[in-house]
Amino acid sequence: MCLLPDERHFFQHDRLIFACDKHTCLFLRPVKVYYNLSEFVQPSNPVVTIGTFDGVHLGHQTILKRLVTEANAVQGESVLLTFYPHPRMVLFPERKQLLLSTLEEKIDLLRQQGLDHLIIQPFTREFSMMSYEEFVREILVRQLGVKKLVIGYDHQFGRNREGSFENLRKMAPELGFDVDEISAKLIDDNVISSTKVREALDAGRVEDANALLGYKYALSGTVVKGKQLGRTIGFPTANVVVSDTFKLIPSNGVYAVEVLHNNKVHQGVMNIGVRPTVDGVTRTNEVHIMDFNSDIYGESLKVSFVQRIRDELKFDSLEGLKSQIKKDEQMARSLLSK
Repeated sequence: MCLLPDERHFFQHDRLIFACDKHTCLFLRPVKVYYNLSEFVQPSNPVVTIGTFDGVHLGHQTILKRLVTEANAVQGESVLLTFYPHPRMVLFPERKQLLLSTLEEKIDLLRQQGLDHLIIQPFTREFSMMSYEEFVREILVRQLGVKKLVIGYDHQFGRNREGSFENLRKMAPELGFDVDEISAKLIDDNVISSTKVREALDAGRVEDANALLGYKYALSGTVVKGKQLGRTIGFPTANVVVSDTFKLIPSNGVYAVEVLHNNKVHQGVMNIGVRPTVDGVTRTNEVHIMDFNSDIYGESLKVSFVQRIRDELKFDSLEGLKSQIKKDEQMARSLLSK
């Protein structure tokens, strides 16, 4: 039985990983995670890919599927080398680089891909100064022992991104490994990229973002006390604070969402914005969990975006706001029941 990514919940027990929906649990091969290249011990016939893999979208998933297939074909093991922080955050600190996935989220997403080894290499300015020839010889060959390298069609690496598929193809025979380049993955004639996902989320087009990701975009955070105004009008909300300031939050508006709390999924309506009717200044992420009545302050929630309902609006009165929230709830129930 195949479970779709946004239908599954993942948990770990005695180092074993399971993907479960309402009826079925499937065992997933556990991935070994290393937080530095120095921790990695070379397996037999390592088949390797490298990249930032922010968001682990469908294009990334295509590369990783090929990686696992190629590793199985040579009775080897699949290895993904990725980096933290994101290279752009180190190289261009003056630019605010928002990411699709926190480190924890990226690890969770990559656990679902059937990898054998995941290396998270600290990215520094010193590391960025390595030439592509040095990167290939020192990292890929000496430290990883690569037998085959699988890369995306536009992958570049090394100092100033000077390394390319052509460079690799020329160096590979001398150094004893093969190179496999994945062609562009298309959806409706649009190349999938993390940038396109970010653009969709910035515009509030969560359905488009989800189509590119292959799963529902989500944010996780802790419930903190707010002004508790929602309780007074019959729609209590959980104020969700995301600790990672670089996590991309969709544009202001009202969304139909699914809320994961204590391994149970609930339907909800989330408002992202400044609450112009009552505040108008502070941006918050507030979710009304439908058919739910528990005190969850200090607890963690994962909110997955299904569809945008409307823009954030300012109302003349709390009664006007209450009336609109009722309509939002009805719309959310309709959207989430599909």
